[in-house]
Amino acid sequence: MITSVTPLAMKSKRPEFRLQQFRNKGNRMNVDKFSLMGQKLTAHSGIMELMDDLGRALTIEPHMRMLAGGNPAAVPEMQRMIRQRMDEMLQQGDVFDRMLSNYDPPRGNPRFIQALADLLRKQYGWDIGPENIAITNGAQSASFVLLNLLGGRFEGGKCRRVLFPQTPEYIGYCDQILEAGTFIASRPEIEWPFGREKRIFKYRVDFDSVEQIIEREDVGALTFSRPTNPTGNVLTDDEVQRLSKLTADRDIPLIIDSAYGCPFPNVMFAEAEPHWAPHVILMMSLSKLGLPGTRTGIIVAPEPIAAGISSCTAIIGLANGNLGQQLTLPWIEDGSILKFGPEILRPFYEAKSHLASQWTSEFFNGAGIDWAMHVSEGAFFHWLWFPGLRITSKELYQRLKKRNVLTVPGEYFFYGLEEDWPHRHECLRVNYSGDPEAVREGLKIIAEEVAIIQS
Repeated sequence: MITSVTPLAMKSKRPEFRLQQFRNKGNRMNVDKFSLMGQKLTAHSGIMELMDDLGRALTIEPHMRMLAGGNPAAVPEMQRMIRQRMDEMLQQGDVFDRMLSNYDPPRGNPRFIQALADLLRKQYGWDIGPENIAITNGAQSASFVLLNLLGGRFEGGKCRRVLFPQTPEYIGYCDQILEAGTFIASRPEIEWPFGREKRIFKYRVDFDSVEQIIEREDVGALTFSRPTNPTGNVLTDDEVQRLSKLTADRDIPLIIDSAYGCPFPNVMFAEAEPHWAPHVILMMSLSKLGLPGTRTGIIVAPEPIAAGISSCTAIIGLANGNLGQQLTLPWIEDGSILKFGPEILRPFYEAKSHLASQWTSEFFNGAGIDWAMHVSEGAFFHWLWFPGLRITSKELYQRLKKRNVLTVPGEYFFYGLEEDWPHRHECLRVNYSGDPEAVREGLKIIAEEVAIIQS
């Protein structure tokens, strides 16, 4: 009689080894067999829940009204240009073959990097060259490397913290740092630019709080997204300049996540200029142009940081994907990529934002609930606030999910705060960029559920 043996068991040279040692009664591997880093990366996380919901809604649960996730909408004009560019590459057989058959250097495609450096130097006067640029497998991968390069445990046992000058912030940062307790965040000031009766508020950086934290803590980096994910808040040019000076004076790197912002894709409804300086690390992405599947992140940084990113790429993944760089290369070389935001993306998403705002006012006011919304200045999201909500936004999220509406609960975006804040349990992020009927129905159901809770 021959007993089947798994390949892993066959390879073991230790007679006492049994595969069952690594499995629990549910036939799943016990996490106590993982390293501390492994346990950190495999624990439940908001970004895992978000992406799992997103993936299921886009594949096996089409009945879900998808108001979660950051997947860009299908923008017809962008889709047409992307298809046309792909056709061009297919016609140029050698270009297409090289793209699929060759590794690029870990830093990225040399021609792409040179073209981008030339564009940014010519357009904005930035003193940069190819040595200041590194390509990554998406901005998410870039932020993981950057946050762990600049924050966490250092020689001598000291811990340098990563400061978020304004919270809430991007859910994807929350579980990226490997050293517990590294993140620290400053609560924002809440402003009512049109009066409280208009139900539109805006977060502002509390500079006194930020300066106090910097004076008190060993801060290894300061970072923010612009437009801010989840709120759509665009820090003003003055706020960015003040944060830049504050960090430059103290020799602290400033990370600006511009995945939705300028120079591109520039999905912003407020006027703002891109910012870079010798201590600034600017993160960009091709995803929100309509190319999330290419997983192409772009870092513009001081030379040692860019070199460090490329070293990490070589170790973690050998090289980056070639598709996104080759698709967009002509648009980088002729500068047309800078026009897509103002001419195509902004009008498309701004119209969707206005329509969703109208539905929000109609349904929420009609339901008689207490609500407010952050001013929509960019990205794909509306940030809803239900003051005095009697349950947490996580519980509200679960109730909405049972009614086939996917949102993202606010709690996940408020990491790094030293004290709890009731406000963090009262907010939801909704994506307004999807199918209009799904967005409309979803907002109506949110109003109904909150009305039941507040009654």
